[in-house]
Amino acid sequence: MTVDKRAEHRRYEAEQRREAAEAPEEQLADAKARLGIPLIVVICGSTRFMDAMIDADRELTAAGHIVVKPGCNVKQPHPLWATEELAEPLKVRLDDLHRAKIRLADEVLVVGDYVGDSTRAEIAYARELGKPVRFTHPGVDPDTEEPTR
Repeated sequence: MTVDKRAEHRRYEAEQRREAAEAPEEQLADAKARLGIPLIVVICGSTRFMDAMIDADRELTAAGHIVVKPGCNVKQPHPLWATEELAEPLKVRLDDLHRAKIRLADEVLVVGDYVGDSTRAEIAYARELGKPVRFTHPGVDPDTEEPTR
């Protein structure tokens, strides 16, 4: 190997070690940037605000963003969760899936004028990951000093 080839090979190996040392979140962000992936927004909130989530999805999509949101409203009857035996494991899977959506997203939009325990936990999780969190109703932010609700 020539001196130039050895130096190039060392640079390549150093780059590979650096990439391997990056956190998965950094690798994902780098990959999304290299691929030209638009901003990904995850919508969080109580499924009682599903209509508002659909409206927010439409607005964000029209603005050029990729939007992910809850795909199942278990508060509405459906054969997939018609019994307790079906509903309970599904709820666990849906919670896990929504956390994965939060990890995938670049930012979080909380929809609605109410934040329950599940949404509060999603907000805390997103903030732990360093994700920006926006609210359609900022007064419901659980981390503000005096929430309006």
